[in-house]
Amino acid sequence: MGIAGAAVVGVAFGMARYAYGLTLPEVRQELGTSELVLGLIASGTFAGYLAALLLAGPLAARFGPRAPTTVGGGCGVAGSALVAVAPSSGVLALGALVAGSAAGWVWAPYSDIVSVVAPASRRARLLAAITTGTSGGLVLLGLTAVATAGGSWRLTWASIALAAGGAAMLNLRWVPRLEPDSVITDLPSREPLLRRALVRPLLFATIYFASCTIYFTYASDAARSGGLGAAAGPVLFVVLGLTGVIALRTGRLVHRYGTSRVAACSVAAVGVALALLGMDSGSLPMVLSSSVIFGVGYMTGSAVLSIWTADAVADRPSAGFTAALVVGAISSIAAPAACGALIPASGLPTVLLCTAAAAVLTGVALPLRAQYRRPHVEESTIA
Repeated sequence: MGIAGAAVVGVAFGMARYAYGLTLPEVRQELGTSELVLGLIASGTFAGYLAALLLAGPLAARFGPRAPTTVGGGCGVAGSALVAVAPSSGVLALGALVAGSAAGWVWAPYSDIVSVVAPASRRARLLAAITTGTSGGLVLLGLTAVATAGGSWRLTWASIALAAGGAAMLNLRWVPRLEPDSVITDLPSREPLLRRALVRPLLFATIYFASCTIYFTYASDAARSGGLGAAAGPVLFVVLGLTGVIALRTGRLVHRYGTSRVAACSVAAVGVALALLGMDSGSLPMVLSSSVIFGVGYMTGSAVLSIWTADAVADRPSAGFTAALVVGAISSIAAPAACGALIPASGLPTVLLCTAAAAVLTGVALPLRAQYRRPHVEESTIA
């Protein structure tokens, strides 16, 4: 189940969700799309992600938690294939929206599936393993882009469609089909989930997702505009995917240091990576250092969010996780659109540096509240 979950999440997040940023320079050149429209399309991918997040719960409540993961696999195939043959920006936007929705369908339901199938002592590690599938997806995306560098960005998207189909088959074969009543998939408004338990996870999700979205959308473009050549973007994705494997240790890190501290370090690392990219995107050592730091921060942040929310709302792990993902999705929708409007006037480096400052400040502020009371969430059930 862990392998299948990692494959589905890896394709949905590591490939279908972020391939747009990697192929953005070629898309701009072939379709002649403006910066504002490019930013709006990037925001559209996260609008699809948000819609899927909101629909995944009702679907799981009716057909079981594996149903959304199956739909997500289908969206990955259909959306990526549509992008691969898109003759215009409008069709490209539709395909990117459908492909981006795959991530919203597949991630949260695994929290419910793991809570039923796995013993408590293994849940944190299994969640971290499934989440870290994104790292493998990013590596495969980068290698695919390198392999198709002499062809077209369309070949990259066609390869993603094939990978999504393979992952969907693994999901149907190895992930158990659970009955709808085996888990609780809703988020009742009567319970004060947003008052205390999820305050810091939601703050973290807001800045973390916005910062990561900007990095994935514009890192390849920044490296290309810095003069590093067409191979810089794919290499950057491969490096950050490889270094992100460290997130497999997130469960142990959380057990030792607490979720707020691990989350703070991860979002601060994302900020440092953005700062390095903004300061000198034309320096290969600087870009590679940025990708290494970002890979660690991004993947650790994804894993710690799933662990943090599952522990904070232990009786409804998917509900708590979905709440954080919805907040993150909203910030992810706003971030690229804002960048598309600001870049023509301020320049990409300035936008990257401002985002970096916000991420680092969040990393500094996140653990402060925990110093004034005993941290009961961080050291509770994480194994």
